[in-house]
Amino acid sequence: MTASFESTFKRLIPAVDFCSLRFVEESTEQLAVRQNVAEPPQACIDRGVMITVIDQGGYGYAATSDLSESGLRLAIARAHEWARLTAGRSVADYSTFAMPKPSGQYRTPVLQPTPLSKREKIELLNAESASCKIDDRIVDWSASFWTTHTKQLYVTADGAMVDQEFDFLVPSLAVTAFADGHAQTRSFGGQYNGFCQQGGMEVISRSGFQGCGKRTAEDALALLAAPNCPSGKMDVILMPDQMMLQIHESIGHPLELDRILGDERNFAGTSFVTLDMFGNYQYGSPLLNVTFDPTMAHQFASFAFDDDGAEAKKAFIIEHGILKRTLGGTISQARARAQGAMVEGVSTARSCSWNRAPIDRMSNLNIEPGTSSLEDMIGSIENGVLMRTNVSWSIDDSRNKFQFGCELGQVIENGKLTHIVKNPNYRGISATFWRSLAMVGNASTQEVMGTPFCGKGEPSQVIRVGHASPACKFSNIDVFGAED
Repeated sequence: MTASFESTFKRLIPAVDFCSLRFVEESTEQLAVRQNVAEPPQACIDRGVMITVIDQGGYGYAATSDLSESGLRLAIARAHEWARLTAGRSVADYSTFAMPKPSGQYRTPVLQPTPLSKREKIELLNAESASCKIDDRIVDWSASFWTTHTKQLYVTADGAMVDQEFDFLVPSLAVTAFADGHAQTRSFGGQYNGFCQQGGMEVISRSGFQGCGKRTAEDALALLAAPNCPSGKMDVILMPDQMMLQIHESIGHPLELDRILGDERNFAGTSFVTLDMFGNYQYGSPLLNVTFDPTMAHQFASFAFDDDGAEAKKAFIIEHGILKRTLGGTISQARARAQGAMVEGVSTARSCSWNRAPIDRMSNLNIEPGTSSLEDMIGSIENGVLMRTNVSWSIDDSRNKFQFGCELGQVIENGKLTHIVKNPNYRGISATFWRSLAMVGNASTQEVMGTPFCGKGEPSQVIRVGHASPACKFSNIDVFGAED
């Protein structure tokens, strides 16, 4: 099918400055077991194309699920019309932008290419579900697998062609305990599916899903009996399943270039970051090294080319605490240059589907490992809390002031990890929080995580993002528990 409409597209290309077709076909399956009962399976296939046209300074696009010649002809005509209407009325002259001319392919590395049958997957889910009910105080529990296979083709009028295929797997499990009017929920990797990765069924073993049911239930019961998190200024160790959220909200979103240029103002806000900060701003302590790495094997947002055809390359976004690059794709970089800002970006123009235009999105945004062991970090703290697994977040519209909560905490006293506490929360300001980074865990503390649910844009786009991080220690943080 792809070859036929590719040739049709090339026959229909109008005489314009630039024209591209992006085809996406996505097949998904969701299997879940709740309280030892299999829920109805969900499966869907979604496919279509996006046509983009740049002509005489204007920019237009149109999408269609009609892959016939008449459907493609109509989409091309609509995109061309929008380009004509926006010419001379846009924030920039799009015809001056040098769009990439890519050629290549990408395939998710799959170590277990033979998939499990639906029955085998449900049997795995049933096994973990059954292991959760270890006490009468366990009142709810569920386990699920979400698998997705995506085919993507990108071709342009000037001969570019990129062929990419992705396999995604998201295992999930959560347990809720209740007693005496109080409830605590503990999850495997977070209630927002943090153990998502690319790959086949080997993702299950990499994530540690098998055997997680009983451990998660034990944690839920321990939290039910635990005291509230103490409050005050203290040191904090954030484990990778919380670092994921910290990176995402207070580094990822504020560094998206279209947001800095003002595109998200009336939906998800702006950014405290300005164009003149790049190359000189002390974003964090000298221990902070953040990379954009869409080439990392098995991470959730790995790819060879972004949705505007830019080649994927690893790059430092923050190096030794200094802000280096923005998360801006080809078009946003050109817009910034038109304003006189010579900022460097990365291959980060991405869309969530065939019927959405690419916008600047974080992809695999990672903190590079340091040199400290977890034992070293714990041993360096007289008074503090180790926090695991995000459960809640709040951040202002410029992605600066924030307040985050975790599922589980452990008090650190005189260099020793002691008792569990519930409802651990902390607050800070992005512009100063990362400067309190005092120790960065080594590779043994690193985990490769992510989220399928990063929302942005109008119309809304929910996209996949990867975050790999070691455990990190922050000094003198404002910590607090829930109200009694």
